[in-house]
Amino acid sequence: MRQACKAAGVARSTYEYKPVEKDDLLIEEQLQLLVEKQPAIGFWECFHRIRNGSRVEPQTRLQGLQPTEAQHQRRHRKRLPARVKQALFQPERINQVWSVDFMSDSLWDGRKFRLLNIVDDYNREILSMEADLSIPALRLIRVLEYLKEFSGLPEMIRVDNGPEFISHKLEGWCKENKVRLVFIQPGKPMQNAYIECCNGSIRRELLNTYVFRTLSEVRQKAEEWMQDYNHHRPHQALNLRTPVELLEEIVT
Repeated sequence: MRQACKAAGVARSTYEYKPVEKDDLLIEEQLQLLVEKQPAIGFWECFHRIRNGSRVEPQTRLQGLQPTEAQHQRRHRKRLPARVKQALFQPERINQVWSVDFMSDSLWDGRKFRLLNIVDDYNREILSMEADLSIPALRLIRVLEYLKEFSGLPEMIRVDNGPEFISHKLEGWCKENKVRLVFIQPGKPMQNAYIECCNGSIRRELLNTYVFRTLSEVRQKAEEWMQDYNHHRPHQALNLRTPVELLEEIVT
């Protein structure tokens, strides 16, 4: 054999090599779950999720709950005070800056619903995703009071100039709780870039991916998406860590 390999110019290690069959069944199953669960994500996010050993929780059965029709009252547009241009503040710790914003979409029957998103800008964690046909300022305050009990309150809340945010009720609540309310300039969404980036992912991977027939389906899917985003989704801005992983590192 040595003489034959020498005459043929073939290394013995190459001649004696026997390929080892790899079992990719587990990776294929994980990839299939990811594609079914998050059909809008691309190759690299799937790669980092599987490499980091993340798992996708199985979908739970959706329960039907018929919402009641909300009554909308016509409101006059308020004059906005001049907003000073400010550079995007980059927080250095948890609960320093929260970003709050609304999104809109429609149910299968054509009814409009709103989605209230609250994000901690430091570790990109989604603190709340509240869905309903209407979310006025008082509802926003109730959500903030709920977060106050579990997460504390931030030093600053960054918002746009929506009617819920320019409400005197929210302004009074912020003053009472010593929270600075910062408005971006009208028509300048990139001044609220952290939550705008998150909203883009929500639009692509949640709202544009599923057809919702009831509000209960929206809430169910939003909760599943938020848990996956916080616990399993690697963020390039966090060195491919998840928001919860960064939070745990800070706590420890």
